[in-house]
Amino acid sequence: MAKEIERKFLVSGTGFKAVAASSREISQGYLSTNPDATVRVRISDSRAWLTVKSRNHGATRGEWEYEIPVDDARHMLAECCGGLCLEKTRYIVPAAEKGLSWEVDVFHGRHEGLVLAEIELPSEDTPFSLPDFIGEEVTGDTRYYNSVLIGV
Repeated sequence: MAKEIERKFLVSGTGFKAVAASSREISQGYLSTNPDATVRVRISDSRAWLTVKSRNHGATRGEWEYEIPVDDARHMLAECCGGLCLEKTRYIVPAAEKGLSWEVDVFHGRHEGLVLAEIELPSEDTPFSLPDFIGEEVTGDTRYYNSVLIGV
């Protein structure tokens, strides 16, 4: 079983854009928002994925991700997600620690103005430094789960 260990933070300012290594547009919807078995459909550029995530235990949860045809993902978003999608631009920002990077999501549409940063870690006790654009930690705060934002 694959494990995802990530910490999530609010972002202050736009300084991350100047140091971003890349960015991409993301559209995603949910087939299930049950916290025990969240099922997400995501399209980014010319690729798409179906992702299943288990309930969080601290900053850790199970994650299984499968690439799927983009046309299938478009149909799932339209027909199975009720047209409810999150639209965001994801910036990849190298972290000070080798091998780590920040994913900074700038939300669009009804969540315009929300900016969240996540760092995926090899273990929950992996040390990392906070760049100046990082604000309050919201790891575990369900208000900032994408699967909750989809319905807000």
